[in-house]
Amino acid sequence: MANKFKIFAGSATQDLANKIAEKMGTTTGNVTIFRFSDGEFQPSFEESVRGQDVFIVQSTMPPTENLFEVLQMVDAAKRASAANIIAVLPYYGFARQDRKDRPRVSIGAKLVANLLSAAGVTRVITMDLHADQIQGFFEVPVDHLYASSIFLPYIKSLKEQEMLLWQLLIQEVLKGLMRTLNTSMLI
Repeated sequence: MANKFKIFAGSATQDLANKIAEKMGTTTGNVTIFRFSDGEFQPSFEESVRGQDVFIVQSTMPPTENLFEVLQMVDAAKRASAANIIAVLPYYGFARQDRKDRPRVSIGAKLVANLLSAAGVTRVITMDLHADQIQGFFEVPVDHLYASSIFLPYIKSLKEQEMLLWQLLIQEVLKGLMRTLNTSMLI
């Protein structure tokens, strides 16, 4: 029996989508992104998605172009009569804009949720949102996954030498962050 789902990759996450498809015992679907000379682009599914559950894997980092690409892919899947359209967003762009923290600002995370819903998403799978409240911005189900559920057991299983390497790595990352913060304060 043929799969009732198809996995498609946005241009920002082709490797990840291929690995997900491989784990699911399938391959990613054929989608092309036609690029116009003025910078516009148009995704096109090169196979039927009618009646299928369509998973579109696309990180929105950097947010603007990749977000618009996933919106267009969702719209194309909806217009091609997909049964369900699931946006798999490993990084949810504009998530830091989850509240109105001063006058005359947008709530970008809510705007992105509205855009995804308007485009035709029926479910969203994402990771490590900036704030849990973002799930409430959607009118469709959201599966909010946490990377810590994968990494913490792995780190706990490390041998002592490997743990020391992780500690050194984390220390170097923190030093880099502190240098960045100190430099930004001087500017």
